[in-house]
Amino acid sequence: MSEYVSMDNVKFTLFDVMDAESLVQYERYQDHDKESFEILLDSIKDYSDKSLFPYFKEMDEDPCRYEDGKIYTHPAVGEMMRVAGENGHIGATFDYEIGGIQLPHLIHHTLAHITQSANNSLPGYTGLTGGAANLIITFGSQELKDKYVPNMLAGKWGGTMCLTEPQAGSSLSDIVTSASPNNDGSYSIKGQKIFISGGDHEHCDNFIHLLLARIDGAPAGTKGISLFVVPKNRIKEDGSLESNDVITAGDFQKMGQRGYCTTHLAFGEKDDCKAWLVGTENKGLKYMFQMMNGARIDVGGIATSIATAAYHASLQYAKERPQGRRITSGGQKNVNEAQTTIINHPDVRRMLFLQKAVTEGSLALVMLTSKYHDLSKVAETEEEREKYHDLLEILTPITKTYPSEMGQTSISNGLQILGGYGFCTDFPLEQYYRDIRITSLYEGTTGIQSLDLLGRKVVMKNGQAMKLLTKEVIETIKAASNYDALQPYANQLKDASKELEGTLMHLLQYAMKGQNERYIADATIFMEYMSNVVMAWQWLNMATVAKTALLTDQLNYDQSFYVSKIDTMKYFFKYELSKNKGLQDILMNPESITIVEDNAVLV
Repeated sequence: MSEYVSMDNVKFTLFDVMDAESLVQYERYQDHDKESFEILLDSIKDYSDKSLFPYFKEMDEDPCRYEDGKIYTHPAVGEMMRVAGENGHIGATFDYEIGGIQLPHLIHHTLAHITQSANNSLPGYTGLTGGAANLIITFGSQELKDKYVPNMLAGKWGGTMCLTEPQAGSSLSDIVTSASPNNDGSYSIKGQKIFISGGDHEHCDNFIHLLLARIDGAPAGTKGISLFVVPKNRIKEDGSLESNDVITAGDFQKMGQRGYCTTHLAFGEKDDCKAWLVGTENKGLKYMFQMMNGARIDVGGIATSIATAAYHASLQYAKERPQGRRITSGGQKNVNEAQTTIINHPDVRRMLFLQKAVTEGSLALVMLTSKYHDLSKVAETEEEREKYHDLLEILTPITKTYPSEMGQTSISNGLQILGGYGFCTDFPLEQYYRDIRITSLYEGTTGIQSLDLLGRKVVMKNGQAMKLLTKEVIETIKAASNYDALQPYANQLKDASKELEGTLMHLLQYAMKGQNERYIADATIFMEYMSNVVMAWQWLNMATVAKTALLTDQLNYDQSFYVSKIDTMKYFFKYELSKNKGLQDILMNPESITIVEDNAVLV
């Protein structure tokens, strides 16, 4: 079987870099230890080898389909829902009392990385179900929890999030789905929702939709949005199910992730769709952000996983494919020599280093953000919890965006490595390339994430989150500076961090002058610029851990594994971080041609 993930890299990043074992000092996680974490990792890898990876290509060739008002998916979907329900994976991070095992989010996201690398069309079904259940647990009444959550965690019922409407995508203030109060405490729902991932299929008896709607007479805009539980089928007094007037109107046929259904749902076509309010009226968007923010980290993890599988496919091909000969010191090729494998050609190695830098760096970022999520809940003092919450806030848009955007670039380089074969279905690169494209659109496009980063996160609490992040970067720079070999890279990151601060201060001048559109006009460029600094931080940290292991002879893996980490860090600083000089020139340039009033013409 071809490899799709490196377990050595997973465990190195999780235990050596993130120090996952340190979480068990907290009461919530005290029943776990490193050994139990490793057992989970190995078991999920074995399951992925046998039950997920074998269907990766098959699910693309025989995609989800809509027939006679129903969505049909691959049988592996039903099997995964069953297994995930039986082993507690859907609600693994939940409290014991609810049916969870209080697993750290750091471990949960790491397990997801393995499954998503094996087959990126499958884990979303269980992930969304868990996210929807968590929303009910956090904000719903005890009645809602008792009625819906147990069957969701058991994998018998699916869960979704219903936000987008035909006329309202990212602009949720424009949703028109209505909710009219009934005498029995329920609400009657009428409207349509589109792009609903995992919205319906034959492997679950019911689907619990977490839906945003506007109660009759509610204020305009986002201040008038409420959150509702809308089951596909209502539960009768005897426990049986009856239709709740939720119609599956179709399934969107996608260029990638074709085994992951994306549905169009119509509510209340027969005026018989009932819903139940979650929390209080007009607070729905605030509640939904819990699921949306979690989903954004999930999307970054999906993109990381797809790009990781593509990297390993590219690496395997480069090691096996003979082509051409190396150029000798005299500048000549010896045609009488046997062909060399393409991994020995400098340009191919450059592209492989890019893939490795993007994928392994992205995994470190996803893990770090997940760890901050854990610490924001369990750290001992309110000050510490707030610190990690702020770090989580500022890193979430980057964690979603960098793997999604650079993952595409990474896989594109993989296609280049395979040449013509990369464009053909004989090899998996073309499917990975199609599959990853959606991740920069899921849960808010790259433009939306960039606006969130520059427009909200870097200025929140008067820049407090940015200050905290800078302190974390400085700690890594200090640790790396203890080694002469890493000192130049520590200095380079220090300079890049200062330049980031200066560039941000330059942009903030526009905001202080009230030129807000000018301030955010190049938010996507700023996202790329800041992401490169964040990723350089991740790589310097990993290189420091690797260097320490080499010098202390505390090696859990082959020596070459640690050397490769340091070499990849050097690659990132030379080829990726250096791009910030050009990006800075763009951000500091006083000319603006994208703002309508500037009269730059598009024809």
